[in-house]
Amino acid sequence: MAFTRATGKHRAPSRLTRRSANLAGVATLAATGVIGTLASPAVAAEAGVDAAVEETALNQIVAPATSLADEIAAQAAAQKKAAEAAEAEEEARAKAAAEAKRKAEQRAKEAREAKERAAREAERRRLAYRLPVAGTHVTTGYRAGGALWSSGSHSGVDFRAPAGSTVVAVGAGTVVEAGWGGAYGNNVVLRMNDGSYTQYGHLSAITVTVGQSVAAGRQIGVSGSTGNSTGPHLHFEARTTPDYGSDIDPVAYLRSHGVKV
Repeated sequence: MAFTRATGKHRAPSRLTRRSANLAGVATLAATGVIGTLASPAVAAEAGVDAAVEETALNQIVAPATSLADEIAAQAAAQKKAAEAAEAEEEARAKAAAEAKRKAEQRAKEAREAKERAAREAERRRLAYRLPVAGTHVTTGYRAGGALWSSGSHSGVDFRAPAGSTVVAVGAGTVVEAGWGGAYGNNVVLRMNDGSYTQYGHLSAITVTVGQSVAAGRQIGVSGSTGNSTGPHLHFEARTTPDYGSDIDPVAYLRSHGVKV
């Protein structure tokens, strides 16, 4: 004989029924204020945990991103600063190099100018006229008359020159005569660079040869008293040709070349 269970008796409450009952109980407890006392700590704790987890997760996400951005910005700033420093250093080196080059060029220019001045001065001295004997003066003037000269007058000037004095070319020229000159004794005749001629007589010694080029101030002989002479001195003439009789005023000639006589 089969047994059957009466409908509605001894059946366990369904899940829906249980949930409804629980909700009704909760509502009842809430109405009485019990749930506020009993459930609040648990709810609060659960809410706090959720908030903490949420906040921690947010920090884990936001903080690294912020730190990376700051690091990138710092690196960029450092790179910019290094680039600016390198640029400034390069500019300073360029300026220093330019200044060194300018100074070197200035020194080179000054050296060239000094060399050119020295060359000009040397050329001036080479060409500059001077007295035939240092520190001398005229003792017998040009065109002085007397029986001492066969022509009746002096064709040059006599310069004081103690025996052995150095006699030099009054200017640059070429030797056209060097030897015995009769009444002039040992004499030298030079063709000057300006086309004129000068003659030096009564020398005790001659130190140049025909054809030799001489600069102003170059020694050509030693003073003496050879030829028609009454004592040691230098007979000096200025001429338009190398020959006797073409003489011009020797003092005026020397002065025209800047010599103080």
